[in-house]
Amino acid sequence: MHVILPDERTQVAFGEALGVALKGRGQVHLEGELGAGKTTLTRGVLRAYGHQGAVKSPTYTLVEPYVLGDVHLQHFDLYRLGDPEELEFMGARDLLGEDQLSLIEWPSRGAGWLPTPDLRVQLAVRGHGREATLVSGSDWGQAVLSRLTDWAANRDSSTTP
Repeated sequence: MHVILPDERTQVAFGEALGVALKGRGQVHLEGELGAGKTTLTRGVLRAYGHQGAVKSPTYTLVEPYVLGDVHLQHFDLYRLGDPEELEFMGARDLLGEDQLSLIEWPSRGAGWLPTPDLRVQLAVRGHGREATLVSGSDWGQAVLSRLTDWAANRDSSTTP
């Protein structure tokens, strides 16, 4: 699935739609260069579960946990991760459970340790906006994409499956 996100407002709205489609569980890898909008998309996902506060990338702490009602969301930023094994030492395996929603920025830094994601979201800068390419990695990821197709169809024709 490819989605054109012309501005920040649309990117946050897409993140909210993604959050609804995820239903509070799964593992999502957020890929893209610095400034591509990974944290902005995460802000939208968090809003889907009622979070209204600021969202910062946990660059130095590696993970920021959120408990929003029944949803346990872990926002990882692995940019400064020195070695994937550090994830084991910090207890990340417990944070990646099936009853959790994990959004992982810079997942390539955890290669070889992280399990296959349910969904990969590649973000790229396109003018003042962004382009998101989503690829499922599991049956759950495919179900999420199916639910997102409804959002995209109601939005406009700048989305392709």
